[in-house]
Order: sequence, then structure tokens, then C-alpha cells
Amino acid sequence: MSKTLKGIAASDGIAVAPAYLLVEPDLSFSKTSVSDVDAEVARFKKVVEESTKELEKVRDKAKESLGPEEAQVFDAHLLFLSDPEFTGAIETEIKDQKINAEAALDETAQKFITIFEGMTDNAYMQERAADVRDVSKRLMAHLLGKKLPDPAAIDHEVVVVAYDLTPSDTAQLNKKYVKGFVTDVGGRTAHSAIMARSLEIPAVVGTETITKDVKDGDMLIADGLDGDAIINPTDAQIEEYTKKGEAFAKQKEEWKKLKNEPSVTANGKKFIIAANIGTPNDMKGVKENGAEAIGLYRTEFLYMDSKDFPSEEAQFESMYKNSVLYKPIEFLYMDSKDFPSEEAQFDAYKKVIEDMDGKQTIIRTCDIGGDKHLDYWDLPEEMNPFLGVRAIRLSMQYKDIFRTQLRALLRASVYGPLGIMFPMIGTLAELREAKQILAEEKDKLAKEGVKIGDDLQVGMMIEVPAAAVLADQFAKEVDFFSIGTNDLIQYTMAADRGNDNVSYLYQPYNPSVLRLIKHTIDGAHENGIWCGMCGEAAGDDIMFPILLSMGLDEYSMSATSILRIRSLMKKINTEDIKELANKACFVSETADENKKLVEETMKKLNILD
Repeated sequence: MSKTLKGIAASDGIAVAPAYLLVEPDLSFSKTSVSDVDAEVARFKKVVEESTKELEKVRDKAKESLGPEEAQVFDAHLLFLSDPEFTGAIETEIKDQKINAEAALDETAQKFITIFEGMTDNAYMQERAADVRDVSKRLMAHLLGKKLPDPAAIDHEVVVVAYDLTPSDTAQLNKKYVKGFVTDVGGRTAHSAIMARSLEIPAVVGTETITKDVKDGDMLIADGLDGDAIINPTDAQIEEYTKKGEAFAKQKEEWKKLKNEPSVTANGKKFIIAANIGTPNDMKGVKENGAEAIGLYRTEFLYMDSKDFPSEEAQFESMYKNSVLYKPIEFLYMDSKDFPSEEAQFDAYKKVIEDMDGKQTIIRTCDIGGDKHLDYWDLPEEMNPFLGVRAIRLSMQYKDIFRTQLRALLRASVYGPLGIMFPMIGTLAELREAKQILAEEKDKLAKEGVKIGDDLQVGMMIEVPAAAVLADQFAKEVDFFSIGTNDLIQYTMAADRGNDNVSYLYQPYNPSVLRLIKHTIDGAHENGIWCGMCGEAAGDDIMFPILLSMGLDEYSMSATSILRIRSLMKKINTEDIKELANKACFVSETADENKKLVEETMKKLNILD
């Protein structure tokens, strides 16, 4: 019998495929005595063999899909499985204590983990503790007859089901096989949802119970257009949603005709529509959707996939390869096992600028913190991490890391127009200190004979309400603003955007939020600088006409939203909506009223049905 769960439409499209549960199994066990120790040792040896074969397959697939360097972690795991010091100790524990293999494995693994974690003078050996945990979990799962999820190993068409997806989980999804995903929690601004749009796969989030209601292999429909997840659909439902998917595909084909057209309104006013990306692998989608720039490059993934802080070289290469309008570098850090080196960063930035062929590049400095963490950076626990040491505050506390990043950015500036953008600025003192450090590094490079680009701009994100209120003052000290609505909304409404219990307060159309946005845009223009938006609201059908009425200069969004918004822009005459912003900010009293206001305005203009 089919069952429909209502969630949030997080990424457009329709997916119909078997469910793949990306859920950690229960690996709890009871310690028991065994009489036949030889049989128990034999059972353990068989599990070691099974785990070895499994890891060899995973490693080979990782080499193919991710590259040999990424696959090295599995070689380390295989070494543990072949190490008699590890497996032999477990066998000895079974024999000496006459206990079951599960208990012997757990006790031995804990001893090894404690030893490795105690090697505080050897970072490499400390890291081996994580390898022991991973290997032990795999062995335990085989002993208990449980299956471990492995997103990188998916080799057939599926809809991934999870409680939530971390950025690193999402980055491992192969869109060739992963047709969509459905989660228990999350909203449109969750990182998993943002990444789904970058990958151009349908996603439904916030269903609350999908992981409990669906089983591995159950047929599943993920309706990323309306937010429905249908478990074990009927033949009629499969046919209905297949047709719905085909209709959406036809609409996308119509939008594709706008791929190479400029972003202009019906009365000829030109704006810029840019793309948000998570990794350079998303560039295919950027080009297919005719982005005029990259408005947000979530480079945290480079950090998550590195063995050191991003180097100056890596950051430089990244900029040069995929020239961007806004490019947050935190994904450079988040995809790492340690801080990426200076050279690694330089290389990554350089590649970014090259791929975008000289288009303006604005790169956000490191925005780690809040819900973006690094396993290798042991930051203090905070009761309110979104309000704690994150983004520019973290950079100010770790100036050596900040300076390395700035050197890479400055070196890259000779390859095209570059803007360096500071996140989460709340005070003029913070901005001035960041600019001073930038100036110092610029002087050092000049003395070293390193050329700096002539078109360098310095800007800041507006995501703290205090900064929005003083936008006219900040505008005197920077070259541009970028409004980060994901954070600006949650800070204005005092509602954690990742907390489902207060999700009703995450209101982009609330007049208080709109007033701050309008004040920011006006403050920018009054002081002769331009203002963009890189938050998710820039690609929202309701928000877009309001922003257009406010005179926002640049709109950055998921690549899959570009052609839809460009199509909408071409239908709107700005003269027809010139009063829309004032009504939304100063007449309407609620977010719902503003939603109704936009819908009625669009209907009146025959733009929407």
C-alpha cells in the first residue's frame, strides 16, 4: 500500500527509483561467554575476509570516481585488517577471555584508539584512531549481520533516504545513479538542499519520518516540485509522476532557449544572474544554464578534502579557474582531513578563474563555524554556534590562516577582476581590522615583487542586522555589498534556520526582513557602490519581483534556477512594479500578505497564471 509524506520541495524535479537508506544501523551488542573459542575465532576470521573484499571493492570504486589520492584512506583501513597486531590481538582476546567476537573487537579497538589518541606529539599517529574506528565499525556490522551505508559505492539508480545529509555526504553522491534524495529534517536553506540544487537532483526535505517509513529497495517517488515523497506508489502514481517529470523536462527545454540571452527586463534594463556552486564539478550545470557569473562558490569542500589548510597556491588556482562574483572559500576547508596548504589553495583559485574566462570574481573569505565544521580543527563547543566564533570572527582569532588565504587571493587578482569579500561583518572595527590585514599582506607581496591586479575590489556580506542598519556607513568603506539572506533572515527573526521547531519563523517575505534589504540596497546606491544577493532568496519566485523593484544589481542562485528567473525577468517591466517594494516594506504587515501581494501583482500583469 502506498503512503505519501509531505515535506519541503528543496530541489526541482521528479525522481522515481528504489530507496537507498543512508542510515547508520544499530551496532549495539551484548557481551557473552563462548565455549567453542575456535569456532568463534573462525567466525571472526571469516568477517575479516569479508570486510577485506568489501573494502577492496570500495577502494577501487573510489579510485575510479574520486581519484587515487582519495582512495588512500581505504588502503590504510586494509592495512589494519592485515595487521596481526590488530586482528591477532582480537583473536587472543577471544581465546583468553572466552568471550564473543563482538566484545573482543570492541575492547581491543578501544585500547588501540586510546593509544593513538594519546600520541599528542605525532599528529599522523593520532589520525590513525579514526581509521581504527572506521575499520572496527565495518567489522562489527559484519559480525552483527548489519549493512553499512556507503554513498560513494552506489552503483545503480536510487533515491537516497537519510535523516539528514551532511555537505560531505552530499558531495559523494554520484548523480549518474542518485536520482534524488529525501530526508527527515531540513529546509530549503539547509546545506544538503543547496547542494542538491547544485547537483541538479530532485530533493524533498523535512518529511519527519521517511527513515522510519521506508525500507531499502522500496520504490520511492521524490517530488521536488511540490514536496511529496510517495512510498511504494501504485502503477497509476508512477505513470502520473513520470508524466509530471516529463512535463517539467519540456519546460526546462523551453527555458534553455534563454541560455545565451542577456538578463534583461521587458523594458530593457540589464541585470546579472549568477550561479551558486558547491564544487568545481558543478561547472557543467553552470554552463548549461547560461550563468553570467558564479555568484557563490562554496569552497568549504576543498577544506574538507585536504590534509592541511588551503594554501596560498590552492586559493589562487581556485580563483583563476572559475572566475566568480561571489565565492565563499570555506568548502576548500571542509572537504579536508587537515588544513589545506598555501600552495593547494593557490592552485584551486587559479583553476576557478580560468574556467570562467575573465568574468568578475568575488571570493568570500573563510566562513567556517555555525553548522559548518572541520573534524581537524578542534574549536571550543558553543551553546549558540551561529552567534559565536565563526566566519570573520574566526579569521580574526587565527590571523595566520587568514593571512595565508589573503595572500592567495591577492596573487590571483592579476588574472582577472577580483573582489575579496568578508563574511559576517557586524561592526566597523571588524571591517577596518580585516582591511588593515589585507593591506599589510598586499604590501608584503609588493616588496617581494609579486604583482597585484589593478581591478581589486573589497566588499562585505550583509548578513548581520546591525550591519544592515548601518549600511550607509559601511558603504563608505567598501566597493560592494552582498546580502546573505540565509543568515540575515534567521538573525532578524531570531530563528535557527536548521531548527524544525521554529521553521515557521524563517520568513523571507516578512516586512522587517524586506526593510533591512531595501535599506541596504539604498545605502549602497546612495554611496556609489553596487549591491548583490547571494542568499537563496535571490532565486525565489515571490522574492524576485520585490528585489527587482528595490533595484538590486546582481542575483546569485542555484544553477537550476537561473533560466527560470531569467524567463520571469524578461516578462516584467520595472515601471509596472516600481511601487511593489514600498508596499511590501511599509504597507504589508505579514509575510503572507506580501506573498499574496506579489501573486496578485503578477496575475494583474498577466505574468503568472
